[in-house]
Amino acid sequence: MRELAADRRSLLHAAAAMFGAALAAPLARALAQDMPAIASGFTASRALFSETQAAQVATVADRIVPPTDTPGAVAAGVPAFIEMMLADWYGDKDRGDFLAGLVALENDCFARFGRGQASATREQLDIVLTAAMNGGVRHLPAGFFEHCRQIVLLGYYSSETGCKQERLYLPVPQRYDGFFPYPGRVYSS
Repeated sequence: MRELAADRRSLLHAAAAMFGAALAAPLARALAQDMPAIASGFTASRALFSETQAAQVATVADRIVPPTDTPGAVAAGVPAFIEMMLADWYGDKDRGDFLAGLVALENDCFARFGRGQASATREQLDIVLTAAMNGGVRHLPAGFFEHCRQIVLLGYYSSETGCKQERLYLPVPQRYDGFFPYPGRVYSS
């Protein structure tokens, strides 16, 4: 799988366009840093996630952008994107808050269902994530769910899958055609 090369400035512009003024503060701080461009792909400079954390991130990403008639977040490489963002772009406090949010979600899943996210059903995960969205998960850092949702969506729509399969890729709009048959997906270029 090949990801589209990106730099912080283009990702910041894409995120601002996607989320408007409501960009999660940790994500906005990370994208605003003056850092060198990513040469290729979304690979972290160092391993950050434990095996359990990697599974949790994949599970959450899969529920936020599940596979449908197009590949979902996991197939698009979003967990690797999130690890790269946390390892290379986030400050210590924002990284710690995100990891604490994963712990809070895991603890909530155990409290509700007697099992962790990795062994929970999709329905159980949806209950936990809905509770997180509505502020019903104890010890969850403020704004965690929205932050998590935004970083998953940014990773997905920064991937080749998100750009070329979820959206219909039109590299050069040849001419204006007011009667072009719109297939129901959004175009990107």
